[in-house]
Amino acid sequence: MPELSHRRRLLVLAICCASAIVVVMDISIVNVALPSIRRDLHASVSGLQWTVDAYTLVLATFLVLAGSAADRLGRRRVFQVGLAAFGLGSLLCGLAPSLGWLIAARALQAVGGTMLNPVAMAIVATTFPHPAERARAIGVFASSTGLSLALGPILGGALVDGFGWHSIFWINVPIVAAALVCTALFVPESRAARARRVDPVGQVLMILVLGGVVFSITESRQLGWTSPVILALLAVAALAVLGILAYEPRRVDPLLELRLFRSLPFASAILMALFALCGFGAFLFVTTQYLQEVRGMSALAAGLCLLPVGALVVVLSPFTGRLVGARGPRLPLVVAGGALALGGGASLWLGPATPLPFVLSIYLLFGVFLGTVNPPITNTAVSGMPRSMTGVATSLASAGRQTGTTLGVAVSGTIVGAALPRGGTAFVAAERGVWWLVLGLGLSIVGLGLLSTGRWAQRTATGAAALFEEVERGGEPRTVPAGRP
Repeated sequence: MPELSHRRRLLVLAICCASAIVVVMDISIVNVALPSIRRDLHASVSGLQWTVDAYTLVLATFLVLAGSAADRLGRRRVFQVGLAAFGLGSLLCGLAPSLGWLIAARALQAVGGTMLNPVAMAIVATTFPHPAERARAIGVFASSTGLSLALGPILGGALVDGFGWHSIFWINVPIVAAALVCTALFVPESRAARARRVDPVGQVLMILVLGGVVFSITESRQLGWTSPVILALLAVAALAVLGILAYEPRRVDPLLELRLFRSLPFASAILMALFALCGFGAFLFVTTQYLQEVRGMSALAAGLCLLPVGALVVVLSPFTGRLVGARGPRLPLVVAGGALALGGGASLWLGPATPLPFVLSIYLLFGVFLGTVNPPITNTAVSGMPRSMTGVATSLASAGRQTGTTLGVAVSGTIVGAALPRGGTAFVAAERGVWWLVLGLGLSIVGLGLLSTGRWAQRTATGAAALFEEVERGGEPRTVPAGRP
């Protein structure tokens, strides 16, 4: 792809950010509408979980396939198909007459979403080839995704109170239509130098792993962990993991490029993405219920309470992107993990009548976390990767995020599910289990951030990069022991 002018590159970045905003916002915007959906469609707690997780689970499952397909078929082409599918799914969500219809339409939305975020990130990475400029662009892209997560509840609250919960999906349609036109006019086509082969066995194994784990967690409260259904699903998921470990390394072009995980920074970035979004997904699911069901706020008021999160994301994400480009990811990762841990710890003190200023000050910690966590993770995941692997690398990073969000909703819903109908002190007591989980995730990010930015970690990254020297030239990768350049 020829190098574009500065103005054209910024325009491509804006189009990619717009697509990221609608896809990621649909993870958070629906959370503030859950109480209205529960009353209108008579949904159970597990039904509410599936309203969120049907979307994030499909995203997590098919992101890697979409990224490799974009590398093979053309990133702009796949991006346009994704926009069309996402817009259609959004329209059907807005027309949903029942919970089953809504969950199915959410899954269709997510099929389109799988072709947007990882592909948009790959487009950004190839549009900005110079490392420092790419780091800044990734910071802007990451800020748009982080901002959409944080501002989704605010916009959702205004729409739910003003027009009903269906409107949170209708708003996507004109945005997607404009993005389709702009993509056709301004985004150049690009693809990897060497096309990767389709891996249907790997895709099926990935579906079995994620689907089995998420279904088991979500339905465990109703069926029980000793239920034959739950035990069978967990066994299938475990066997699928073994199948991935045995089958994928034998393929020249596996769906899950396990050789990338020989780089400790890359492996840590995927794990930190999972932990980070697991923590934030749990925070959003529990917080919107707490504000509306326990404190009796309207949807708009609950969304506005999350304004401190969005404001800090706007301020901190671009700065963090520049900091990562200039000095590396260690400090932002430590700050992000520390803020998440402090937010989880402070939330243990929340009660039905906790003064609102104290509640909002806790949410500031989650804003610091979200504003500083995405740029270093994203940049770590793609830095040092050859262009032929850009789509796969970014897809794995995005899959880590969506898997984390899915697990965060599934686990937190299981923890507070029995107490949600009772509300009040029962819900507050139950949600403390969620905050202990969030605290532990934050500390884990701090540890991984320190581990993945040391000298030994950089040696493993050098060794992993050498594996793909031959891939760049169209041949087989040579085997290099992990940790050796």
